[in-house]
Amino acid sequence: MAIHEFKIEVASDAVSVIEELLAEREEQRLMVLEDKPSGRAWVTGYFDSQDAAVAAWREFGGLLDAKWIMTEPDLRELADADWKDSYKAHFKASSFGPLHWVPVWERETFRLPSGEKVLWLDPGLAFGTGNHETTRLVAERLVTFAARNGIAGRVIDAGCGSGILALSAALLGFAQVAGFDNDAEAIRVSEENAVLNGLAGRVEFFVGDLVTGLEGRQAELVLANIQADVLGRFTGELLGAVAPGGQLVLSGILERELAEVRAAFVAAAPNWHVEARVMGEWSDLLLARR
Repeated sequence: MAIHEFKIEVASDAVSVIEELLAEREEQRLMVLEDKPSGRAWVTGYFDSQDAAVAAWREFGGLLDAKWIMTEPDLRELADADWKDSYKAHFKASSFGPLHWVPVWERETFRLPSGEKVLWLDPGLAFGTGNHETTRLVAERLVTFAARNGIAGRVIDAGCGSGILALSAALLGFAQVAGFDNDAEAIRVSEENAVLNGLAGRVEFFVGDLVTGLEGRQAELVLANIQADVLGRFTGELLGAVAPGGQLVLSGILERELAEVRAAFVAAAPNWHVEARVMGEWSDLLLARR
């Protein structure tokens, strides 16, 4: 099946504002890509049809200041092989502690340090490579939790995207891991990544939202890398999914949104331990149930 790529160059100094607009609108079809060495940036997206690509840009592009737009929109149809080559350019290997997240096309050349673990990833159309600050913040919390608390607890990955966090938990040795997303394509990609890593059946992946996905479930570690306004609407569901003594890790929060999100969760869970970190323009929030 052909994929239609939309791409338009934007001013690098407008990236933070554009990312905020994408987050505020919960825009899942478009993203910002940066090439920091060259100082260039693009708004891009991949769609099933040309009409869908044009409609997405028409809806979002009208929100942008004209001076941020550096080129005319580039819309082209990619064959399957071209599509794979296109998104490969934006996914690089990353690591934290003993875990490495590596594109599957680097399998023949990547050298894993002794005693460490690698998760091979092919993100497809789903969000989650470990490169973006929001994913990395949660991944680091996961590795730290395992090192400090062991791997006997349960893990829930709410809004699993490509499955990177849930599969990382399974790779670390957690035996009870569940991951859900409201996008069926994300679940398909997550299950493909599980097979790719010999982890088929190790994670319970399913379609669900923050109500249906968390209903009747609790875990010692709950991960939610989702937009800040969505997190704020489901404080009760997220906090209720944390088992006694467990932790809730939230991300997808712009630094300027952190105080508001923190206040909402502290008000709902006044006796929980709370801490936060900032990475670039993004932040996370950890709440530990006493």
